Amino acid sequence: MSRQQEDTRDPGAPPVCLTMAGSDSSGGAGLQADLKTMAALGVYGLSVVTAVTAQNTRGVSAVFELPAEAVRAQLEALFDDFTVSAAKTGMLATSAIVRAVAERWRSLTAPPPLVVDPVLASSSGRSLLAPEAIEALRRELLPLATVLTPNRGEAEILSGCAIRERGDLADAGASLLALGPRAVVIKGGHLEGGDFDPALAEDFLFTDGGMRAFPAPRLETRATHGTGCTFSAALCAWLARGLPVAEATGKAKAYLTAAISHGLPLGHGHGPADHFYFLSDRTDGSESPRSRRQPGP
Repeated sequence: MSRQQEDTRDPGAPPVCLTMAGSDSSGGAGLQADLKTMAALGVYGLSVVTAVTAQNTRGVSAVFELPAEAVRAQLEALFDDFTVSAAKTGMLATSAIVRAVAERWRSLTAPPPLVVDPVLASSSGRSLLAPEAIEALRRELLPLATVLTPNRGEAEILSGCAIRERGDLADAGASLLALGPRAVVIKGGHLEGGDFDPALAEDFLFTDGGMRAFPAPRLETRATHGTGCTFSAALCAWLARGLPVAEATGKAKAYLTAAISHGLPLGHGHGPADHFYFLSDRTDGSESPRSRRQPGP
């Protein structure tokens, strides 16, 4: 049944963002990173759990996927009560869950902007999307996406294009746009080697208008757990606040860079970024709160 989202928010209420992703028991990625990012950027976060993972900063030890019916029920409950300003996906786990999300979006006559972070595997290499679900993602969800945000490996798998040099980016971007999203951001954290500048972590935005680079210094840090989730959640938050895609991409990049640069010395592997870096001064080892306005306008 086709539905129209009715905006019933109080004029003083914050924009509402929805994340559909897996739970990370270590709190650095997945739903937990998404909700922290959304809160940091001044939007209210809703969540649909797609899977529960047992993981820490060293890696993922177990994955428990939810049935698609549980995902549908969560979506039904949220859309029956909230006006969603923007949404994002993370780990979707199975083709049945991919289809459940796509069905919900197709049922809306005025769907909110949708950021698709195509989480295929964890940073430690654990598969987080069933192989048969990749085609379902291509066929059913990518045509509904406002922005697709793959890293290098995900872009290569989804586009079928190897990315070895900067010159390969145009072909990969064009191939990804041909799958249906209105914009694509190929994230730069894994873009190394070839003629990529080793001092920069550049993200590349592709639209019908061409390619635009968003450079930032490449940081020497182990606080890289959940950076893809954080970026896509920040992009979702800025879209919910009404920014166009290019401006939202730049602000999401700036927020992520700052959060990584204040990375927390936690765990024994790849630790988390500090999503609320602007609330504390940890440069001298202290954790005393200080007054600083949230990042953003």
